[in-house]
Amino acid sequence: MENYVIEMVHITKRFPGIVANDDITLNLKRGEIHALLGENGAGKSTLMSVLFGLYNPEEGEIRMNGQPVTIHDPNDATALGIGMVHQHFKLVECFTVLQNIILGVEPNKSGFLSMGEARKKVVELSEKYGLQIDPDAVIEDITVGMQQRTEILKMLYRDNDILIFDEPTAVLTPQEITELMDIIRSFAKEGKSILFISHKLNEIMQVADRCTVLRKGKCVGTVNVCDTTPEELSRMMVGRDVQLKVSKDEAHPGDSVLSVRDLKVPSKVHKGKNAVNGVSFDVREGEIVCIAGIDGNGQSELVSAITGLDKPNGGSITLGGTNITRAPIRKRSKLGMSHIPEDRHKHGLVLDFNLANNMVLQRYWEPEFMRFGFIKKAPIRKYSDELIERFDVRSGEGSDSIVRSMSGGNQQKAIVAREMDREHKLLVAVQPTRGLDVGAIEYIHKCIVRERDEGRAVLLVSFELDEVMNLADRILVMYGGEIVGELDPKKTDVEEVGLYMAGNKRNTGSKEAQA
Repeated sequence: MENYVIEMVHITKRFPGIVANDDITLNLKRGEIHALLGENGAGKSTLMSVLFGLYNPEEGEIRMNGQPVTIHDPNDATALGIGMVHQHFKLVECFTVLQNIILGVEPNKSGFLSMGEARKKVVELSEKYGLQIDPDAVIEDITVGMQQRTEILKMLYRDNDILIFDEPTAVLTPQEITELMDIIRSFAKEGKSILFISHKLNEIMQVADRCTVLRKGKCVGTVNVCDTTPEELSRMMVGRDVQLKVSKDEAHPGDSVLSVRDLKVPSKVHKGKNAVNGVSFDVREGEIVCIAGIDGNGQSELVSAITGLDKPNGGSITLGGTNITRAPIRKRSKLGMSHIPEDRHKHGLVLDFNLANNMVLQRYWEPEFMRFGFIKKAPIRKYSDELIERFDVRSGEGSDSIVRSMSGGNQQKAIVAREMDREHKLLVAVQPTRGLDVGAIEYIHKCIVRERDEGRAVLLVSFELDEVMNLADRILVMYGGEIVGELDPKKTDVEEVGLYMAGNKRNTGSKEAQA
């Protein structure tokens, strides 16, 4: 009988209206990278939260090195050497990197903090594993990639040997993903055991030794990654064949819908400097324009200015012939702008509202849903139920589910459903498939192509180069707050796009971009 460092045996976890984990058994070997794959809401994060002590199962047993253990809370898990990097980071934004890493296990002498000793250990760990960080940087001022490094260093600081990564690449750029894969491999070589939740089949094929697949709360099976294919894994996950490549006809662009001219947006991090510096472009009816680039090169600030979340300090934005440079968000919405935001928690949802109310956040004032200033609950519920059915948004209590309790992928699907269904002429989609499984990605990609084919303009911002190459009719590459290249996806490749993204190549762009 094989010796396992962790055995989760017949685990069952229930929530109101749903069995999240239904008699699941998972075994982890020492020094292996074990992937956990499944659709949104399949129970992956719940199972790992049981192992980390965030949830207590109704049935089943956890064993470590063959011996039963009891894990009531994360402190018990940490004491057993189990650490977890959550899909949505658990960091105190006003604290520094160093303060977050040592929080809860602060070193002290005679009741006084020994920050020098802690700093030395953190710096040594960051150098050993190639996790370069600034210990004194405040969390709210650093990139998501740096925040993730902070979460990883939290585990290493506590000397954890069993490391759980929940969707670790969902918010990373391609370069950061490559670095993370190397780091995870180095952990395994040292004898640490890795549980790796991911929707991305190519990452699992690249880094994992074995893969356990969950579907609708049940375990479908465990396979050796070297003996399987992405197509087979997707079939196990979704229960059908999945089209991994986007199929679309030639675009037939019409009139300009969004026109951006010489736009300048101030930087929040570097005071007195612009994050977006003189950007001009158009998005026309019936085309998908994709903004590609490494995170931190002005894409977020550009989208914030276009959608009204932030104010530019120069230039103009026109939507359907109307100048919206200083217009409030609701006016942009009424003029026909839909927005799938980068940060679904901060800008996409009200987490403590139920799903029905979130589905009408952009429409609740319309006569269909409001009369004499009073919300009409029955029509809202009916509309929400229809969207849930059409977009396969899974939650324990349907329209009554509190959004905070839903999986990240299903939260994303709820936003996509709301923004694509309402009347609009422009869709601004930022990382629209972040955290989604292959079946959901296939569906969302088809929806985006349908938006284009129905004559709408689509501005897509994505760090996924495969997504960029598959969906875009035109690619605009941002570097250093400027558009450094305009490319035709049919006449370029990932390598050339990467050169523009890194700032090693530049072209003058189209005539309209210079207008």
